[in-house]
Amino acid sequence: MKKVVLQFNIPVSILREGKKYVAYTPALDLSTSGDTFDQVKHRFEEIVDIFFEEILKKGTIEEVLTELGWQKNHATWVPPVVVSQEFQTIQVSY
Repeated sequence: MKKVVLQFNIPVSILREGKKYVAYTPALDLSTSGDTFDQVKHRFEEIVDIFFEEILKKGTIEEVLTELGWQKNHATWVPPVVVSQEFQTIQVSY
């Protein structure tokens, strides 16, 4: 079987929720959690690997990445660019 190698940079936010850490990327709409910062980083790498393994196996890489806003530049896939990440005050009345 031909081995496919993909390399790209994607934005990852790591949040602390209580005693857990959560890693999330809008580029793939994926998240995972862990008990430590290092564990969540490792789990994030694993989940991204599984994500790409599955879409490559199913032959849906083009469909899935296009739906997520990625663009194909020759043979390379380019993720969407985060232009801002900031805090915004929201007020909800109920």
